[in-house]
Amino acid sequence: MSISTTIKTIQDIMRKDAGVDGDAQRISQLVWMIFLKIFDDREQEYELLEDDYRSPIPTRLRWRRWAADAEGITGEALLNFVNNDLFPTLKDLTLDPQRDRRGLVVREVFQDAYNYMKNGTLVRQVVNKLNEVDFNRSEDRHLFGDIYEQLLRDLQSAGNSGEYYTPRAVTQFMVDMVNPRLGERLLDPAAGTGGFLACAIEHLRAQVKIPTDGDTLQASIFGVEKKQLPHMLCVTNMLLHGIEVPSQIRRDNTLARPLISYTPKERVDVILTNPPFGGMEEDGIEQSFPQTFRTRETADLFLVLIIHLLKEGGRGAIVLPDGTLFGEGIKTRVKEKLLTECNLHTVVRLPNGVFAPYTGIKTNLLFFTKGTPTREVWYYEHPYPPGAKSYSKTKPIRIEEFAPEKAWWENRVEHEYAWRVPVEQIAENGYNLDSKNPHQIDVEHLDPEHLLSSYRTLLADVAEAREALRRELAASLER
Repeated sequence: MSISTTIKTIQDIMRKDAGVDGDAQRISQLVWMIFLKIFDDREQEYELLEDDYRSPIPTRLRWRRWAADAEGITGEALLNFVNNDLFPTLKDLTLDPQRDRRGLVVREVFQDAYNYMKNGTLVRQVVNKLNEVDFNRSEDRHLFGDIYEQLLRDLQSAGNSGEYYTPRAVTQFMVDMVNPRLGERLLDPAAGTGGFLACAIEHLRAQVKIPTDGDTLQASIFGVEKKQLPHMLCVTNMLLHGIEVPSQIRRDNTLARPLISYTPKERVDVILTNPPFGGMEEDGIEQSFPQTFRTRETADLFLVLIIHLLKEGGRGAIVLPDGTLFGEGIKTRVKEKLLTECNLHTVVRLPNGVFAPYTGIKTNLLFFTKGTPTREVWYYEHPYPPGAKSYSKTKPIRIEEFAPEKAWWENRVEHEYAWRVPVEQIAENGYNLDSKNPHQIDVEHLDPEHLLSSYRTLLADVAEAREALRRELAASLER
């Protein structure tokens, strides 16, 4: 049976359980099980490679002990074990922070996890299906990685949980253009489910030539996510992508830490992220920032944070909505800071529907390097593929569509989709970065009153022509 069929069967089993309500709960339920299964499979590998390996999980709670036997504990006994032993113990593991980083990962993942299922027999059925996957087999791990991507896409239909997923084509393009290099410290301060980090890992893995390079890669990936479900998904994603101890994926709110508390040693070389936009932070978070930039709007705060956290010469790429580009007030000061302290060399303008169905808001990809001020900003308007009028969940944006941008990147010339704007012009316009394509008429931004007036004029012209034709026909009949 294929892995995709296995996952579909698991989801069908969960739908029978009265305790699981909706996609978000179903995915949350599935992921803590997947995490324990992956963790146990990886531990089998550690035990072969490390003579003195000791699991941070008590023996009775290890997957191989209670889950691996298809005829093992089930029904009420299994439900009681999961609810009253497994979860309480893993949430409260006693660990040495300096020596047991794997255990810290387990405890953090389970801190706010929850078993939604109420039928122990169905739990056993799910467990047995998961045992059909061997995460130590590279083929199974690769295939499951594709299925995991599908699970993340499913979050898009789970209410606000869709904010955790950035289309793979977008993350891949951003990683390719920023081009992280082995030995650089890479951070996603709003990591979500780990899409940017996973793409970056695969990008860096191609640069691994000797065993110590692998250690360098393991130590270079950092992420922070404040919400429980995406954090659990992100940690599991890191395990799937070969990060042995994803302890550098912290559950926290990066915006809550005072900006001035960061030391030079904490600066990073690369930041790739898609911070939540349209969201508002809780009261008091803005106090972590200088007075000039105090706002509760999440995307604005993240942009200030990213500028601060990059090293001199560090490279950043961020997804931002149109509203940030043309917004005024504090947004103006944030953009002035960006253009003054960084070289904002490229803005890729994405069309509607890229993040559908989570949001129909137009989004932009901003690429910048810290340390030199901006002289000019290049814009590239990403068109729909031929024959398409929008994107959807079933027809998402594809990485192949970014081939023109990639070909243009190192040899820039203006054309129907690309143009540049001097920074002086941007400053004169109040740091408005919402530059329209000068090579095309953007009918979407015409004034509604102007459109209505034009429509009325057109109707009047049609009526006049019709009346003239009627008179001419009547005159010819009288002759």
